[in-house]
Amino acid sequence: MRHYKRIERGVGGYIAGRYRCAVEVGIGNNPDAARVIAAAGGLLLCTDIRPGIRHDGLTVVTDDIFEPDARLYAGADLLYAVRPGVEMVPPLIALAARINCDLLVYHLGCEIYGDGGDVVDCGPALLHRYHRRRS
Repeated sequence: MRHYKRIERGVGGYIAGRYRCAVEVGIGNNPDAARVIAAAGGLLLCTDIRPGIRHDGLTVVTDDIFEPDARLYAGADLLYAVRPGVEMVPPLIALAARINCDLLVYHLGCEIYGDGGDVVDCGPALLHRYHRRRS
């Protein structure tokens, strides 16, 4: 698991250096990327479908990506997910398009959705950009 924590911190560093208002979807029990982004001042909030998830210093709200409350994501310039189920990617893409923000996903292993989107090398891992913000 230590290897994944290094990857998650690398993902967080990449995002923190490029975005000013990010939302992590499906934080679960893995706050490492969000902590890095929050420390840089670039994290709006984190969501998860399970109620009651708490991580010190992070705002975590309950939301279902399959029926999202778009108001929660207002102002975000990035949605991102760390190792989501591949079935979550289509609703993530739809939400990113709806609120007009980028979408980055770090997949577990060889999982990808569709054509994999644009591949982004963030250092310790590859991210997949499935949606780009329109100007």
